[in-house]
Amino acid sequence: MIILPAIDIKDGNCVRLFKGDFSTVEKVASDYLETAKGFEDAGAKWIHMVDLDGAKEGRPVNTKIYTDVAEKTNLKVELGGGIRSLETIDEYLKMGITRVILGSVALKNPKLVSDAVEKFGSEKIVVGIDAMNEMVATEGWLESSDVNYIDLANKMIEVGVKCFIFTDISKDGTLSGVNAEQLKALADATEGRANIVASGGVHTMNDIIACKEMGLYGTICGKSIYKGTLNLKEAIDYAER
Repeated sequence: MIILPAIDIKDGNCVRLFKGDFSTVEKVASDYLETAKGFEDAGAKWIHMVDLDGAKEGRPVNTKIYTDVAEKTNLKVELGGGIRSLETIDEYLKMGITRVILGSVALKNPKLVSDAVEKFGSEKIVVGIDAMNEMVATEGWLESSDVNYIDLANKMIEVGVKCFIFTDISKDGTLSGVNAEQLKALADATEGRANIVASGGVHTMNDIIACKEMGLYGTICGKSIYKGTLNLKEAIDYAER
């Protein structure tokens, strides 16, 4: 299993939100590049980055920050937030981003996801499924839908998607533990057809252990690292065993 330490960017700052609420912005680190290099020193091979401004505005906003991390570290950058077109995907990949996350468009414009997988390959495209009470939320979690998260995953698999990031919004930024029940349901429903990355609620090594025991492909860790409830090196060492 891979561990993906996370940096969310808003107004150029490294921040975390509580349950996706933009009014709860908390600055968690002073320098994004220094933070990313710290993750690398701890043994991370990947970094999960989100353009919160982009997610809200529906367009790339903090591009230089992500390309800086891609250029000045050896980390593979997984990036989401405001990616709404093939042109944006193409630009990010050419700038050195390893793979992009498509979120809202998976629900609103599934053809774009299909076209992206066909043009860039399934290893470059991840679909982020963010849910509240098992229903998919979009536009930086500001809008809700009546689509079940597992139903969306199955539809995306049909168009060639091979990797999903699942976030239970009610858990995100809360340090209350991952939603093992919903993650397991998704893993069981997509078994053998897709890789699942857990996101939201990671608190301690118990969450890392639970995700690995479920056979998940990866786990994203954010606030737990910044608050010191999870040792990144320990998590990586365990996940890679």
